[in-house]
Amino acid sequence: MAHVAQWKKDVVNDLQGIIKDYNTIAIVKIDRIPGVQLQNIRSKLRDQMTMMVAKKNLIKIAFENMKEEKVGLEGLEEQIDGQAAVLGTNMNPFTLYKILGENIQPMPAKGGEEAPEDIVVEAGETQYPPGPIVGEFGKVGIPAAIVKGKVVIKKTTTPVKKGQIITKDMAFALTKLDIFPFQVGVALDGAWEEGMIYKPKDLDVDMDAYRDNLALGAQMAFNLAIFTAYTTPQTAVPILQKARMEAINMAAFAGILTKDTTDIILSKAYGGMLALARLMSAEALDDDLQGLIQGAASAAQEMAAASEVAADDKAEEKEKEPEEEPASEEEAMAGLGALFG
Repeated sequence: MAHVAQWKKDVVNDLQGIIKDYNTIAIVKIDRIPGVQLQNIRSKLRDQMTMMVAKKNLIKIAFENMKEEKVGLEGLEEQIDGQAAVLGTNMNPFTLYKILGENIQPMPAKGGEEAPEDIVVEAGETQYPPGPIVGEFGKVGIPAAIVKGKVVIKKTTTPVKKGQIITKDMAFALTKLDIFPFQVGVALDGAWEEGMIYKPKDLDVDMDAYRDNLALGAQMAFNLAIFTAYTTPQTAVPILQKARMEAINMAAFAGILTKDTTDIILSKAYGGMLALARLMSAEALDDDLQGLIQGAASAAQEMAAASEVAADDKAEEKEKEPEEEPASEEEAMAGLGALFG
């Protein structure tokens, strides 16, 4: 029987402890992440999750040992790609995916890497005083000059196209300009929760839109249940309230006097009486009726006058409001930059 090193047993036991203690288990990719950046990410997320780097074969052994307690966990083995770590958390896989995406950090080029996108250097003033750096910028195709005691990039340029190799001199110049072409972060390869395996494509969901659609669907279902009188703990009271109002309206329309309909019926009869009285000549009305009609007319005029005054005031306020000048193209692009930066 082959001897197994104690450190390997300890690693497997630690992995099994993570798997046992958390509701969600994930495989994350950590290759190409410099040690400092990885430590920063782990430190930042320590309160929300536990992460342990291990060799692929040791991770598989831990999964195999825990497959009875965490049914379906072995399905995560297929998601291991490159240098990996096991991550345990009590948040759901969707939240985990979002948080990992939010903790991506910029990384400068070192030289020798392939540019992931076109690298653009914008025209403008830099923080540097006159010196050799002007020549260093010019050496890599970044046009620079000295203006009013400052090194200035004379025009916007694209010194490196997507797919081209970034030289060491170019990497130095880009770092001096605070241009970091790469992004590093913990990439989720797969997650397990309650027997289900989730891949990144399953978790890339617009949660705000999903939440809005879910709320809209719930409201539509609620309205349909009330309309069809489908009784549930949530709809019972609204259904009874709706039925009561319909019964009151029907009783009032039919002239059935109850404690709920008396005021409605009398108000309706009173309004009908006034409407009929307005159609009759003044000689046919007694003094009381004429007074009621005149009072109703005066009240209507006062309400109309008040509405006109309110409308005029609103119009004046609108005229006083300063008109916003349309944003210039530069301001619009700046706004987009702030939004997507």
